[in-house]
Amino acid sequence: MTLMKNLLGAAATLALSAAGALADPALIYDLGGKFDKSFNESAHNGASRWAEETGGSYNEVELQSEAQREQALRRFAENGNNPIVMVGFAFGDILGEVAPDYPDTKFAIIDMVVEEPNVRSVVFNEHEGSYLVGMMAAMASKSGTVGFIGGMDIPLIRKFACGYVQGVKAANPDATVIQNMTGTTPAAWNDPVKGSELTKAQISQGADVIYHAAGGTGTGVLQTAADEDVLGIGVDSNQNYLHPGHVLTSMVKRVDNAVYDAMMAGEDLETGVNVMGLSNDGVAYALDEHNENLVTAEMKEAVDAAAEQIANGELEVHDYMSDNTCPAS
Repeated sequence: MTLMKNLLGAAATLALSAAGALADPALIYDLGGKFDKSFNESAHNGASRWAEETGGSYNEVELQSEAQREQALRRFAENGNNPIVMVGFAFGDILGEVAPDYPDTKFAIIDMVVEEPNVRSVVFNEHEGSYLVGMMAAMASKSGTVGFIGGMDIPLIRKFACGYVQGVKAANPDATVIQNMTGTTPAAWNDPVKGSELTKAQISQGADVIYHAAGGTGTGVLQTAADEDVLGIGVDSNQNYLHPGHVLTSMVKRVDNAVYDAMMAGEDLETGVNVMGLSNDGVAYALDEHNENLVTAEMKEAVDAAAEQIANGELEVHDYMSDNTCPAS
């Protein structure tokens, strides 16, 4: 039976026993917990798939505080885990300090570029997937007003928002897009109450389709959208199942594939920057039995055509991260 070694919480539980499996991979989740139904859970799904297919085992830890980032990295490296995969941009600075101390260990970081010879940096073209769900939002909206709720106000989340706005405007140039961020600290990723409040505020301004890129906060967005009989749009994982008939689609960010690929490569992990977008199944929109009645044939045809154009380079979606501007806003 596959053993997934859970290292949770405080410093004492981060300490690994001498029996820890050397060369097993390790996975460090970002704040918010591995079952956040979003970003972390997608990473968990990728690791679980690797374990099921290979019969292998891996160590994992759910952080309880910012202070544990460096501790977890060093504990896993000292234990001989290889590769060590971490989820989230917030590991960037610390990994830049830790990686040189363990040159024989491979690291993979998701959502940040760390230029060290033993690091794979996985970044996603979130703006491409967000463009597609923006088109769908505009086509599904009856009011001509749609919303976006981000988590922590950082350039990465602005990248989601900018892609979304471009897609909305491509489908309906006259549409209005209301945008809110949940906060400016990591707590913004896990505040469903604030997500609910922002959703109600946007609905009061006429929004009838609301896209979130807010981690665990997004559960409050989707719940309130369903309760108020408007449409939500999920993110990262396929969240259509959370409120069938009320989630228009989800912008799926294949963090699971990134984690799976890193673990499958093992100690032979290829380092450098790895970009995942529409051209290599890094992002997509979700269509399943939970939302198929919401997505019209016209909508699917238009979005699939745009996806193909983006993938082959005919259509370029502006990347907010390139110059911190969004021409469509």
